[in-house]
Amino acid sequence: MAGRVTHTTEAAGGLRRTLGFRDLVVYGLLFIAPMAPVGVFGTLDARSHGAVALVYLVATVAMAFTAFSYAQMVRVAPQAGSVFAYARKGLGEGPGFVAGWMAMLDYLLIPAVAYLFAGIAMEALVPSVDRWIWTALAVVVTTLLNLWGVRAAARVGFAVLAMEIVVLLVFLVSAAVVLVRDGARRDWWSPFTGDVTFSVAAVLGAVSVAVLSYLGFDAIASFAEEVTGGSAKVARAVLFCLALAGVLFVAQTWLVALLEPLSSAELAAEPVRQGSAFYDAVDASVGAWLHDLVAASKAVGAAFAALAGQAAAGRLLFAMARERRLPHVLSRTDSGVPRVALLVAATITMVAAVWAARRDDGMDHLVSVVDIGALTAFVLLHASVVGWFAVRRGGGGPPHWLKHVVMPVVGAAILVAVIVEASAPAQLVGVVWLAAGLVVLTAQRGRPGPPGGGTGTGAGPAGPQASAAAGPGTGAG
Repeated sequence: MAGRVTHTTEAAGGLRRTLGFRDLVVYGLLFIAPMAPVGVFGTLDARSHGAVALVYLVATVAMAFTAFSYAQMVRVAPQAGSVFAYARKGLGEGPGFVAGWMAMLDYLLIPAVAYLFAGIAMEALVPSVDRWIWTALAVVVTTLLNLWGVRAAARVGFAVLAMEIVVLLVFLVSAAVVLVRDGARRDWWSPFTGDVTFSVAAVLGAVSVAVLSYLGFDAIASFAEEVTGGSAKVARAVLFCLALAGVLFVAQTWLVALLEPLSSAELAAEPVRQGSAFYDAVDASVGAWLHDLVAASKAVGAAFAALAGQAAAGRLLFAMARERRLPHVLSRTDSGVPRVALLVAATITMVAAVWAARRDDGMDHLVSVVDIGALTAFVLLHASVVGWFAVRRGGGGPPHWLKHVVMPVVGAAILVAVIVEASAPAQLVGVVWLAAGLVVLTAQRGRPGPPGGGTGTGAGPAGPQASAAAGPGTGAG
């Protein structure tokens, strides 16, 4: 019947179209986590000289360039591979593989960090059970949900996200009540101007850390072949998710900075207190009950952030395998679910998370390397916008210089600056992983492509058929 959406339409490659706009936003916000600043608030407050809310405002604007490039390319290549598909389209096979390979590093390790965070939080609540057991249990539960299907996982994820939003609202209201009743410990505008002195260099240095809180909104694009209503819905979800996360991040860091009993200089002088600064401020100003509520919410939320990350990782492996860039067995689907790819992603994540959970310095090792791959892939994303619209003229006419050249170039420059500011171990891991990818790419030279001659330029199963399946007519039954 015309006008009705068929929620079980098979998309290109065997994935099933069951997701709506709300589901996409749920996955994006789950991966980001509405209270992501909790763990890094103290570090950012110290580094920015107290201008922590301004840091998140600038970081939101900085990441908006990347979100805008995603919105441009998802319309061109509405495929499960996300940045892998976009770079193939705009830059060619080689850069496309490199983009997918670099993104793979983070899509496999970011969930490991989230699982470990959940394990640590649960161990704090139930000390009699070792954190590696909680970590492994979190992997098993969320993997089963992902294997059940993307729609079912989205429904459970929505309930978890609703819980996180409620806890965040409780914090916002409680903080506002305390501030009205007792007043602020710092100047009301200091979270934007600094609590002692203002330093542009200090703010920008903190932004290089804060942008990592946003990693995950890009996972929305990985579900482009499973959404009803066309790729425009994916583009809107990417932009909406980033904007909403930015508002939540700025609001909560502004309020907690006003409650913080220590100055940014004191936090800088005592690094050991930075990690718990958010919790300490809540405990001292509102009460231990809210401290425990936020901690429990973060424990559950972290596990489901990993669920969204694992689902995105499975889609990336599936897409690269479908194009013969990874073992083809990973491209198999079962009832529209890429279960083989999901199980491989879950296994790798399980090994990394449990290994880290059994080491005292495990979190440090994981955190130091998880972001470099995604940032490198984002740079190639921006380059693909320029390549497709300005060089290849894939848009069918002259490029829009602001949207297709200026904005992606500025976005890439921001990301390069963040990569330069990354830790030496992260840069080393990134170089080693890139070198390994180049070896794999070289070994694949001359290997026949996927059936139908897919080249990343519109041919084969990843070409016009996928675009047509994701077009505006998808919802016409």
